[in-house]
Amino acid sequence: MLAPNEHLSGGADAVRLAAMLAELRSDTDSLARQHPQVTFRPLSRVLTDWSAAGLDARPFLDGLAALRPRYTSIGLRRLLPLDRVMVGIRSEREGAYGGFHHPNQGYRHLQMRAVITVAGPLASGLPEDPELSALDLLRAYAHDCLHYGSFRSYRLRSGEIVRTQYGVNFRRYDGRTYSAPDLAGSPTTRNLGVIMEGACDREARALTRQIARLLGIARTGGMSAYVFRDVTGTLTTADTAALSRPAHRAAHAPTEPAASFLDSMRTYQESVNARYGRFLADVGRDEAADLHACLLRATLSGSLAGLSAWLDRCHGPRSFASLFLNPGYPPRSPG
Repeated sequence: MLAPNEHLSGGADAVRLAAMLAELRSDTDSLARQHPQVTFRPLSRVLTDWSAAGLDARPFLDGLAALRPRYTSIGLRRLLPLDRVMVGIRSEREGAYGGFHHPNQGYRHLQMRAVITVAGPLASGLPEDPELSALDLLRAYAHDCLHYGSFRSYRLRSGEIVRTQYGVNFRRYDGRTYSAPDLAGSPTTRNLGVIMEGACDREARALTRQIARLLGIARTGGMSAYVFRDVTGTLTTADTAALSRPAHRAAHAPTEPAASFLDSMRTYQESVNARYGRFLADVGRDEAADLHACLLRATLSGSLAGLSAWLDRCHGPRSFASLFLNPGYPPRSPG
């Protein structure tokens, strides 16, 4: 019941810790109860149901085939099992709109499950736009596979499960993390949590963009155009500026939940993807693609060796600490 790069520490406590995680990961209902109006199905069944209904899931299936060698090349050889992906297919909430930015979803590391919803209106149980929904499903799955495969170290503290390392970020006994939150309104980031989130989504959206181009999929008008540009990583600053205006969101969204979805899309783009892109440009410069690849490998392995060597070569000794160290973090080398 452990993901590929999860580790338990604490000696004798590790046995109890393993049992606690196994119990959490055997529970199939707790996450669904957080969405009482939504009907969930395992991703494997959703794909079967789409096929039976004559819907085209090719964007997801072609993406899955491309995903395996792509992720193997950066160190992830086991993908998130499809049966551990809970897909919301229908909602009783009036006007509900699903997709990557639906509230309270994503990868849940303690339960080792992903919670996602089918993109588009959630009234019927089948997607209104199967091609676009399959692309969104691919983006979400590719994103959550990287979270599933990221390095994590757990231990027990006062009887509770504590994550002491995630990717290249570290946490001390008192809860302080190696990197500090970004300042409000910052156009870039030095927060390792934001950087790893941005790296995962950049990779997932690059794959989705590749599949959309190969299959000739595009959406050019209304809300579908925004969803398409979001899942393929082609949102612009003009898009986010427009989506900051409530009247503009209302004009493009069929329902109030759909307008809220667009606002969440804007917030995520500005706070994660745009900041990560600026970070790569500032720190990676002409070698931004290499820095991105180093970050992904380090997030999966939990090792700073390759990333630190890259940063030191480009920016001088101890660049990792100079870029990311929280001044309030206790003075001891991470790990």
